[in-house]
Amino acid sequence: MSVWTEDRIARLKTLWSLGWSAQRIADTLGEDVTRSAVLGKVHRMKLSVGRSPVSPAGPAVAAPEGPRRASGRSGRPAPVRTSARSGVAPEAPAFGLATILSVRRCDCRFPYGEPGAPAFRLCGRPVARGVFCAAHAEIAYQRRPQSAEALMQLAGLA
Repeated sequence: MSVWTEDRIARLKTLWSLGWSAQRIADTLGEDVTRSAVLGKVHRMKLSVGRSPVSPAGPAVAAPEGPRRASGRSGRPAPVRTSARSGVAPEAPAFGLATILSVRRCDCRFPYGEPGAPAFRLCGRPVARGVFCAAHAEIAYQRRPQSAEALMQLAGLA
């Protein structure tokens, strides 16, 4: 079953003609419509022909009524951040919350288990740095000491 009902197509045409971005339209149309889906539909319907690449500056236009994405992330743990004062790294969770199919753009992608195994999961907590939550960023992004000897070895001169 397609996510593109007649109502959504009509709303897409209206919002696109008003100069809305594909992300803003996707957010307005509902959770099962992505930015890429909007862009694909616009391309197939040839709506982008003749549209200025720069969206017009003007007063904000109210969105037509319809389903909207939830503003909060219900069921997701709150982001964990490292305290600058204490210097204590946050603790990594014991198991993954997301699967490869359910992970979203702003979810931590730290893997748990072997890829391909039925129990394989990704962390799924909110991203704090790069593609990882604060706890996994501490693990993944570690600074190497940049001593003169280390640089010489890296250059292959030592």
